[in-house]
Amino acid sequence: MGMFQEFIEKHPGKIIGILLGLIFGWFAITYGLLKALFVAACIVAGYFIGKRLDEKVDFKTMFSKFFGERQ
Repeated sequence: MGMFQEFIEKHPGKIIGILLGLIFGWFAITYGLLKALFVAACIVAGYFIGKRLDEKVDFKTMFSKFFGERQ
């Protein structure tokens, strides 16, 4: 168990990448590539929204930047 735990502690990014790739591959095989890409885009959007919530960003300001009046 020691080597396995040491590997997890030294390479968490690789393990997360492998798991995400496995999940994405399963979605692509099961539901098709476009649906898998849609799910991946939703996950990324959810991550960034959650990150902004953690940082206590004002959503009104953020949305007005993206959807405000253009000059």
